[in-house]
Amino acid sequence: MMSPHRFSIGQTDAEIAMLQWGARGKPPALLLHGTGFVADVWDEVARELAATYTVYALDRRGHGASHKPGAYHFVDYADDICRVIDALDLRDVYGIGHSAGATDLLLATKLRPDRFTRLFVMEPTVMNPRAARAGGLSDESVSRVQGTLRRRAEFESAEAAFARYRAAPAFADWTEASLRAYIRHGFAHLDDGRVRLLCTPEIESEILRPIYEAMDQVYIGDARGNPFGWLTEIDCPVRVTTAAKSGAIYQEMAARAVSLIPGASTLVFADAGHCVAQEVPQDVVDAVREFAS
Repeated sequence: MMSPHRFSIGQTDAEIAMLQWGARGKPPALLLHGTGFVADVWDEVARELAATYTVYALDRRGHGASHKPGAYHFVDYADDICRVIDALDLRDVYGIGHSAGATDLLLATKLRPDRFTRLFVMEPTVMNPRAARAGGLSDESVSRVQGTLRRRAEFESAEAAFARYRAAPAFADWTEASLRAYIRHGFAHLDDGRVRLLCTPEIESEILRPIYEAMDQVYIGDARGNPFGWLTEIDCPVRVTTAAKSGAIYQEMAARAVSLIPGASTLVFADAGHCVAQEVPQDVVDAVREFAS
């Protein structure tokens, strides 16, 4: 079994950690993980796709070995995708993303429209700017963002972290390989054997605030404004997928995406939850290949 090649792009204070499966020379596929995770959770999908593509994945800012600058707006993430595409001179990119990582790709397609050939986006984080609401986050969303700060960040060993996550409902259906990849690469492994989350609760809370603002239809953005109107200008083929066991908000946001993206097609994974690529990786591989054909 091939191990991915690890490298990074950018200066030390703005470094993006990258993985590559397969030799260069094939069409590029670019994989984007969701909030809290790392590039390595794609490993089972990427190994299969590497027969056809040069597969790249990155640790999104705030995650894994990438930079953690404290700037976590949607356009920041899209800019990082553009940095990767420019640094590697990627063309005819097949973008494959999950949750907020899927949103990165949707927005990057507006910024580099000539570089993408198609997008396969699994339950992207999307607001509909045509239906924006005034006011701030709902009390429930504020509670969820603040609740992230109480998340346990350190464990006595990697095995203890694995056992804790394996027992959590959100990870119960992950393949063992995907969960072990997350524990191996999503945590700092300390000299005394303990492990500590690289995307700390404090960082994840910062990352989640704009995500919940998008969910609640109240996202405004920073000085660059709200980028979600960009979705109406995407002109490459896009498939938006949902999962039958996922939460209602993910179905709703996928529907918003379909309403905004011209000609978007849809797919439902019948036997999976939100983290579909880590639950049924072969189903994702098959669907990605079918969309390309």
